[in-house]
Amino acid sequence: MLHVDLDQFIAAVEVLRRPELAGKPVIVGGRGDPTERAVVSTASYEARAYGVGSGMPLRIAARKVPDAVILPVDHEAYLDASEKVMAVLRSQPGATVQVLGWDEAFVGIEGGVPEDIARQLQLAVLAETRLHCSIGIGDTLVRAKVATGFGKPAGIFRLTEGNWLHVMGDRPTIDLWGVGKAVSRRLATLGIKTVAELAAANPADLVPEFGPKMGPWYAQLGRGEGSRVVDDTPWVARGHSRETTFQRDLTEAADIDGALRELATHVMDDVAAEERPVVGLTLKVRYAPFTTTTYGRKIPATSAPAEVLAHALELAAKIEPGRPVRLLGLRAEMTMPEDSRQGHTPTRSGW
Repeated sequence: MLHVDLDQFIAAVEVLRRPELAGKPVIVGGRGDPTERAVVSTASYEARAYGVGSGMPLRIAARKVPDAVILPVDHEAYLDASEKVMAVLRSQPGATVQVLGWDEAFVGIEGGVPEDIARQLQLAVLAETRLHCSIGIGDTLVRAKVATGFGKPAGIFRLTEGNWLHVMGDRPTIDLWGVGKAVSRRLATLGIKTVAELAAANPADLVPEFGPKMGPWYAQLGRGEGSRVVDDTPWVARGHSRETTFQRDLTEAADIDGALRELATHVMDDVAAEERPVVGLTLKVRYAPFTTTTYGRKIPATSAPAEVLAHALELAAKIEPGRPVRLLGLRAEMTMPEDSRQGHTPTRSGW
């Protein structure tokens, strides 16, 4: 199985539209104005060389690279480019394509030499879209996904059971797909700092810290194991979310209330198109200067916007009074169809 990942996708799409930007540090984020509150969506390799990365405040990115070209986010352009790439992948003989997002997908093709197939895919994508991609080859979805990072940019790398620990063993657990900063810190408290140590861990020893499902799953992840099937069953969203970063902090309860009501309206508009009831809500609050907290709860299944809003306002009561609010976000989780793909991410065996 192959993992196809488009190189610096958003920045690359922008360079295609503006060829004069080739080779220059390009940063895409917000409305393209570093004086406004926004974060970096992506940066070209030339900008990344200065330490610019996704999620970084745009003003800090502009400070790191004063001569960078900063552009606004254009979702429609990226979606159009993504659809063209996925169409190329699906057009390959015998290919099963499992889309992960705008810029990445798993591709399963039986028979042939994986490296030869990967090169053919790269050439086909480049010829049809003028976009470069890196490809990871693996005997599990996890290993294919991790392998791609070693192939960037525009390269090919293979990770299998045979070389997994040789390549990954000495690396920190945070280098694993599915392990973030918080989980890696929790693993470290158990004396597990490297991938090899996680691979050797007794799954039962991780249960007290991570629970009966996630504990064994992290041990499995350390071994690079998991699903060996590329599944093109359409992914069904578990929920919809919206968030707003305010150009000025909200300090008045009435302003916070109004902002939350507006968010709830947009979220319920998105949910209405799904025709599935809401069963859970999560409120995201970023206090100034940059401290983020979430508040969540399950709710009785409902499709009534007024009921969802009432529960959202109950969550909002947990917002700390007197603390300036920089960002608000609201996520609504829905019931899942019985025939939907199971699991949260492709790394988990159930997917």
